Amino acid sequence: MVQTRRHIMYLLFYRLLKLVIVWPIATATVERCFSAMKLIKTCLRNRLNDDSLSDDVICYVEKEQMKKVTNDQVVEYFMARRKRMY
Repeated sequence: MVQTRRHIMYLLFYRLLKLVIVWPIATATVERCFSAMKLIKTCLRNRLNDDSLSDDVICYVEKEQMKKVTNDQVVEYFMARRKRMY
């Protein structure tokens, strides 16, 4: 459609076609996040604010990326972030 430049003539149809192609990916990601939230938000964590809960869900969903982060990297990040006077 793009090669023949018909996406200009049939703009609404082209938008619909793009949405249909992206729909399964977007739906799967949202479902994965909601199932992760069900596992993370327990009775003990029920009073977390939205930012903390969001951070926990991101860490759970992106497990593979989180495995690459070491404790030393986290400590260095927080030490560089705030200089304290002792």
